[in-house]
Amino acid sequence: MFIHHVYFWLKNTGSEEDKAKLIEGLKKLSKANTIKKFYIRVPAATNIDVIERFYSVSWLLFFDNPADQDSYQTDPIHLKFVEECSMLWKKVVVYDSVDV
Repeated sequence: MFIHHVYFWLKNTGSEEDKAKLIEGLKKLSKANTIKKFYIRVPAATNIDVIERFYSVSWLLFFDNPADQDSYQTDPIHLKFVEECSMLWKKVVVYDSVDV
């Protein structure tokens, strides 16, 4: 299993419209055939010092293996998402992880 966790910070932090556009784009992107499972989430209202809550949207993806994730990076659906939605975010951070 290969896990790809993406965090987005919107340019217009308080814009519910921009957040909705990003989430809609992620839903379309989630149709890429190498994605096995995905979750789109927003920060929880938890308040512990070690928790980062200032991102706008997170997207957690599961792939069968690293090769499937590599393939996803060049999938036309992914490229279209970047083209259509990249103007919405100011920062993206990705954490990839594999089984131990």
